[in-house]
Amino acid sequence: MVFRHGLLILGAALAAAVQLMAGADWPEFRGPTGQGHILATNLPLHWDAKQNVAWKTPIPGGGWSSPILVQGRLYLTTAAPAEGSNDLSLRTLCVDAGTGMVMWDVEVFKELAGTSAKIHNKNSHASPTPLFSDGVIYVHFGHEGTAALDPSGKILWRQTSLRYSPVHGNGGSPIRVGDTLFFGCDGAADPFVTALDIKTGKVVWKTPRVTPASRKFSFSTALLITNAGQPEIISPGSGAVCAYDPADGREKWRVLYGEGYSVVPRPLFGLGLLFIGTGYDRPNVLAIEPGGTGDVTATNLRWTITKGAPNTPSMLLVGDDLYFVSDGGIATCVDARSGKVHWSERLGGDFSASPLFGQGRLYFQNESGVGTVVAVGHEFKVLATNDLGERSLASYAVTDGAFFIRTDHNLFRINAE
Repeated sequence: MVFRHGLLILGAALAAAVQLMAGADWPEFRGPTGQGHILATNLPLHWDAKQNVAWKTPIPGGGWSSPILVQGRLYLTTAAPAEGSNDLSLRTLCVDAGTGMVMWDVEVFKELAGTSAKIHNKNSHASPTPLFSDGVIYVHFGHEGTAALDPSGKILWRQTSLRYSPVHGNGGSPIRVGDTLFFGCDGAADPFVTALDIKTGKVVWKTPRVTPASRKFSFSTALLITNAGQPEIISPGSGAVCAYDPADGREKWRVLYGEGYSVVPRPLFGLGLLFIGTGYDRPNVLAIEPGGTGDVTATNLRWTITKGAPNTPSMLLVGDDLYFVSDGGIATCVDARSGKVHWSERLGGDFSASPLFGQGRLYFQNESGVGTVVAVGHEFKVLATNDLGERSLASYAVTDGAFFIRTDHNLFRINAE
């Protein structure tokens, strides 16, 4: 496995790869940076269900995994009724980004009738976003399993040994960490985090997530950072955000936030600070200085904001400012170092998708399919309001000159004017 010095080399290689991909690829949840920054150019500003729609492709079944894009092909997952039975077919699809044609549609797992866990009405049986790395597509269906496919749709391996009891379904997406695939398994009881070998799917390590929260379930996607020259996996769960050593899964430090549960937002890292959402029932945004050993809540917490904090959408760090939108549609801009509020304004509607930043613009997508474009800065200014007219909880995939937006039943390609 490649850790420590190897990870630093990998980090440099990934940075170079990001520059090569520029705006062409969108290989994981929240894009090539993992933090919602768009590297593409010529971004759409205006659209609706017909205007600037290059194509609209029906997606069978249901799922809220965000699409990813690599080398002109989109990958996403769905859960569709299995032919001839009441089972659910958990599938991966490949769509040509230029034409919208479905290139292949492969069953990865089958969820047997009567065994499906109950899901929240804002969730699905196919919510984690795929990951593309080094020519392999990794898909994750929570407690049902994880798999690797090649670009032709051939299944390379399946991992089904990590069983647990989910609550409201699944949500957190896997991330690449050295030669492993990392994700959290935060179910009803005995939550844990784990790393799989990327070539075989075998468990490399599995670490219990020790939490004081009474409700153990959460859905966050982790973030790999380098802190004091060392790699750390930042993974929020119920009651605490923890930093794990990629080599062996050892917990290095943690910050507690009480009974916060059902944590969804992906962490942000910049300006020497981590920005974390703490989940239900009363969400907060925390600014944390990483590092230390054990419980560092008393020493490393820099500021806390409650008003307008999101339960579901991840946040954006742009320059010295942090932007976020609450599930109820309140968008906020604060000074990232101090937490001082610059503005807080209502966008309208409910929000689950994570916002994106590019070309001096913030892109927010509400659950009714309305995309609001807001100018970056200390003055709130709406640049455009774009209504697709279809329910949408997934985040965009992006390339030069286009967005790819998943709705309840379709995948849209939106071109720039």
